Parts: sequence; structure tokens; C-alpha cells
Amino acid sequence: MRYGWKASAEQFGPRELVTWTVQAEQHGFDIAAISDHFQPWRHTTGHAPNALVWLGAAGQATERIELGTSVLTPTLRYHPSIIAQAFGTLGDLFPGRVFLGVGTGESLNETPATGAAWPSGKERRLRLEEAIELIRRLWTEERVDFAGDYYRTQHATIYDRPETPVPVYVAASGPLAAKLAGRTGEGFICTSGKGADLYHQLTDAVAEGATAAGRDPGDVRHMIEIKVSYDTEHETALRGCDWWAALALTPDEKSGTEDPLEMERLADAAIDRAHTRFIVSTDPDEVVEKIAPYVELGFTELVFHAPGSDQGRFLELFSRDVLPRLRARFG
Repeated sequence: MRYGWKASAEQFGPRELVTWTVQAEQHGFDIAAISDHFQPWRHTTGHAPNALVWLGAAGQATERIELGTSVLTPTLRYHPSIIAQAFGTLGDLFPGRVFLGVGTGESLNETPATGAAWPSGKERRLRLEEAIELIRRLWTEERVDFAGDYYRTQHATIYDRPETPVPVYVAASGPLAAKLAGRTGEGFICTSGKGADLYHQLTDAVAEGATAAGRDPGDVRHMIEIKVSYDTEHETALRGCDWWAALALTPDEKSGTEDPLEMERLADAAIDRAHTRFIVSTDPDEVVEKIAPYVELGFTELVFHAPGSDQGRFLELFSRDVLPRLRARFG
């Protein structure tokens, strides 16, 4: 079991996040994961630091904690070869401490930055699978000539490559993407707060994809971002969720929304539902009980996303009250 902290790049600026990552390491967390967003969920008070730049700063400021993206889209704003170069450099700088989490993306981040049409779900999955193949080839081969359906390289070489391979985690919110994670990923990522049936479907699909590719399903790491608002004061824990009300919107409610101003308007209209995606509690034993079903599903890397404005307070309280209980129960 490994325990992590989510660096909320949509809510906080890069300097604060580096400071809190240092604190997370000091408090005994094993992982710090950051989303790579071009635009945040909220225009007002929102942030969107570049994850590639930030990872270099966080790696230099820390000594032990593993760092990675949860998640980055290597298919639209970025060409896969640029991601291969960036994570080759990060892996060389911080060997054994970097992972690349990838996903099919959101129009909020990709369309405004490029002006390009938002592809279908099928095309985004095909692009992601091709991007992963190209990234791996660039990490392991020289003079890569690649002619895929979406990407091309000509005599491409990554000159600074990691001696310790950078694991690729594939994010999935549906069975088809989960099969892709099983086929191609060293790891699989999803987020908490949805129906139990979905998580059974996702983990089964990961195993199915791995088996079909001749891989051992047990070799695919299972990471989940668990949304938890823990505080000794109930009102603080509850109100901390308000900033993240967009997470409580249904797919239909937010589909096609590419403007943070409009997303903020939709989120504010649903603010009474904000807490529904989070474990909200003042009782550390209750928090452990609500985390337990994810461990029983086979998740062994738990990254905790706290919504409150005082992340330093969360790190202190959670590491004092909850982490010891998690380690005592799950290892």
C-alpha cells in the first residue's frame, strides 16, 4: 500500500503546491500527483500551472516522494514526442521517482488552447493508445521513424532518457479505457465517489485487457484518487467542498463546456451537491471505513484529494489521525 496527496493545480498556484509537496513528504506521504490543466474548473480564484515545469521544481525541492501526473493528455495540446522528451528528462533527474499518468482529456483543456475540434471518445482512445506506443519507442529506441494514424516522427531521438523506466498509468472512467489500461499501462487510475458497480466494471475491464494482451493482471498497479475532506471541525470540512462543486455535475450537465466562466456558473448552481463527491468527516475511523471498499477492490495506491483552502492543515491532521489507522489496517 502507498498513500499520496493530490496537488490541486486547479485551485492553487505553483509555489504553494511545491511548499505543500515538501510538507507531504515530511508527513510521510509516498506520492504527490498533479493534474495538467490548461484551464481550471473556475475562472475566479482558479489556477492552471504547467505540470511539466512544476514537476521539475517539486522534484528538486524534495528527496523521496514519487511525483507524477494524474493526469496529462499527450494527444492534442502536446505531441507525444514532446511528452517523451519531458518525462525522459524528469526520469533522468529523479530516477525511480517519476510516473506519467495519461488520459483522453477534456475539451475544457484542449479546445481553447488549440482551436481544434473536440474528437469523439473513440478517436481520443485511439490517439492515446498510439501516443503511448510512440512515447515508449522514443524511450527505448534511437532514430525513431513512426507513421501512425495520428502522429509521425522522422529520425527522432530522445537523447536524455531515464535509466529507470518511467511507468505509464492510464486513466479510465469507463470499461473501454480501462481495457486500454490493462493492455498498455504499468498502472491504472480512476477517481472515487461514484457507484460501486462502476468500480467493479473498471477493475474487471483492466484485468480483461491485461489478459488479452498476454500480461499478468496483477502486474498492473491500481491507483485511485480518493476525494476526502477531513477536519476536526465539521463545517470546515463541509464548506471546503464548495470550490469543487463542478465535480458533482453530471456528464450531461457539463458536456461540451469549454469556458471556465460557464463551468463556474454551472458549479455554483450545484453548490448544494458539492460535498456528494467527497468523504466528509471529522471521525478518522469513519474515513478509514469509507476508504476500505476501494482497498477491497484491489487499489493499492491511494491518492487523497482534499478540497479545503488550507492544505497544510489537511496534511497535518490527516497524517496525524488517518494515515496511522490506514497503515495499521492495510499495511
